Amino acid sequence: MPLRLSWIETANSPETPFPLNNLPYGRVSFANGSPRCAVPIGDLALDVSALERAGLLVLDGGPALQTGGWNELMARGPACWAALRARLAELLAEDAPEREQLTPFLRPLAEATPLLPFEVTEYTDFYAGRHHATNVGTMFRGADNALPPNWLHIPIGYNGRASTVVVSGTDIRRPCGQLKPKDAEIPHWGASQRLDFELEMGAIIGGATQMGERLTADEADALIFGYVLLNDWSARDIQAWEYQPLGPFQAKAFGTSISPWIVPKAALEPFRTDTPPRDHALLPYLQTNSPTLYDIQLQVDLQPDGAERATTVSRTNYREMYYSSAQQLAHHSSSGCAMRVGDLLGSGTISGPNRESRGSMLEISWGGRDPITLATGETRSFLEDGDLVVLRGEAVGDGFRVGFGECAGRVRPAQM
Repeated sequence: MPLRLSWIETANSPETPFPLNNLPYGRVSFANGSPRCAVPIGDLALDVSALERAGLLVLDGGPALQTGGWNELMARGPACWAALRARLAELLAEDAPEREQLTPFLRPLAEATPLLPFEVTEYTDFYAGRHHATNVGTMFRGADNALPPNWLHIPIGYNGRASTVVVSGTDIRRPCGQLKPKDAEIPHWGASQRLDFELEMGAIIGGATQMGERLTADEADALIFGYVLLNDWSARDIQAWEYQPLGPFQAKAFGTSISPWIVPKAALEPFRTDTPPRDHALLPYLQTNSPTLYDIQLQVDLQPDGAERATTVSRTNYREMYYSSAQQLAHHSSSGCAMRVGDLLGSGTISGPNRESRGSMLEISWGGRDPITLATGETRSFLEDGDLVVLRGEAVGDGFRVGFGECAGRVRPAQM
């Protein structure tokens, strides 16, 4: 698919993350005003809440964008999603006759303060990247036992905390917890010394299921509204003490950052790609009839407090995942677990096959044994106070790119 031209000239630049091909959904405020739904186009933001009030955007079932969030729109289902996207594309297309009518609803994107774009009803994180799971397993169990016996058959996940999912730009306070060094007999209380990021994608569920209802992977794919970048911040030392036998708890509950714009699944259709070859055939409920991963280039930048520039510490691609979000959602519902509009599924850490493509400091520094040197000359094994971590992602097409905006967070000192 080539670039779709808009009457907004900045949307036609091959460098903008927000061309007409994208049209992602966000929640913003302008000059401390009330929250409203917005769509970035080029270097502008279209106030779609106001557009709907003015009657230029009419959806079946009545207004859906007046609450300042996207959950009500999501709950109306794929037909409504498609109608909204078609109408926005019509209004913003190169030959749109309504351009003068739209001008009052456009504001500079730089003046928009991003807010959490939807109400996160539940949050589940997965452990579904093979390179990441192999690296972590090798560090802790040895290469021969790196992957648990179930890993190649089932998307492993755990329930996280929706209450601490925050939008990009929100500071993350270093967590405290029980820590037990290997040579200590009992744990002590303290601030995490092995704070980490995890490079992930987040899938946002736009439909609901009833308790007892199961989804096929193809049905699950149809319920995904869109995707965001996701940083599942992790306290590795707290996690090392608490995770047996039930897995992560407080080591993950203190903060999860997402990017401010929900890229609709429709914008990513040209970038679909297959999951990797399987060592064992998946059970039928996890099999799909079409590709369910996407070719999305990802990177992580780390910038110490006061530094003039950042260092790119990871470059990888979402296609490295072993299980797609559709397969994760199908598995989530397989027991009859009810899914809700606004559920957020974290992909799991996205790592590639070499050091430069590892999606966490745990892997990059190999558990702290092999620190990296930043552009400033400083070294890092894990994150220090004041460090700014920025996730970026884009799918690159023919003369255009579909971007997500930054997923950024700065580490603040612990509250002891």
